[in-house]
Amino acid sequence: MYQVRRSEDRGNANHGWLQSQHSFSFGYYRDPEHTGFGPLLVINEDRVQPGRGFGTHGHRDMEIISYVLDGALEHKDSMGTGSVLRYGDVQRMSAGTGVTHSEFNHSKAESLHFLQIWIEPNVKGIAPGYEEKHFTPESKQGRLRLIASPDGRGDSVVIHQDALVFASILNAGDEIAHALEEGRTAYVHVIRGDLNANGIPLSTGDALKISGETAVTLSQAENAEILLFDLPF
Repeated sequence: MYQVRRSEDRGNANHGWLQSQHSFSFGYYRDPEHTGFGPLLVINEDRVQPGRGFGTHGHRDMEIISYVLDGALEHKDSMGTGSVLRYGDVQRMSAGTGVTHSEFNHSKAESLHFLQIWIEPNVKGIAPGYEEKHFTPESKQGRLRLIASPDGRGDSVVIHQDALVFASILNAGDEIAHALEEGRTAYVHVIRGDLNANGIPLSTGDALKISGETAVTLSQAENAEILLFDLPF
């Protein structure tokens, strides 16, 4: 079974310094048809003006992944972690029993573009944790590069959920398939470009929910970059 989520149908928030598109219900945007997909609860595509950002705020019992698309994301948290992330960097923060952090556009001249992803953990009350890793474009070219997993396999970041997150960059002639085990679902989010997922045309910002299928096949790509979530049903 397939359900297409078109980019223009996402929720929109314009705060001046921040323009955000919400794939699922978030903040003041409420859509009963899109409250999450399994443990995947949030995919926000955020564009932040130079020198602006999210002041210190708190989270609890959530796996938070940041995937930088363009610009520089400055992160500071109550665990004493501070870093600046750029394209190819993936950050995972496990909020656990509670953590506060801030996220700002590190640049005073250029905009910041990144994805903020929330995944509900399968365990609560753990100690907060932080991890970041860099994945080169070459490691994602024409293949699915695992960037997050429950056990850190393939040098991915560790998330506290039975979920796998892959990134891929695809161009004309590339075709890749990912098998889905029984009882698993998939969510394909197109970061940029165009491609077909199981024969369904998708473009920048579009997404596809997949359930009751045995595989995800990505083909007919044109300058495409995607995230693929392999999730428990």
